[in-house]
Amino acid sequence: MKLARVVGNVVSTIKDVGFHGQKLMIIDYLDEDGRMTGNQAIAFDVADAGIGDTVIVNVDGGAANILLGRQCIGDLTICGVIDHLTIDGEIREYH
Repeated sequence: MKLARVVGNVVSTIKDVGFHGQKLMIIDYLDEDGRMTGNQAIAFDVADAGIGDTVIVNVDGGAANILLGRQCIGDLTICGVIDHLTIDGEIREYH
């Protein structure tokens, strides 16, 4: 799993039937200091994240099948929205 920030959403009128009804978001991975890296990707969103949210992204393609409850082609899945986390005793707030 990796941390990322949601920076946009994807709108697609024509897509694989496995994607119908699924929300796709653009994420930008975070470095160890919580800054965006510029390394962006598209992820399924099962956590109802929004633009600006800091999220947990599962990078195992099999997790998309489990979390979406169907067979689909997908490597990245947003599986949680972070409110805060603690690193070396420092609390980082995200909401």
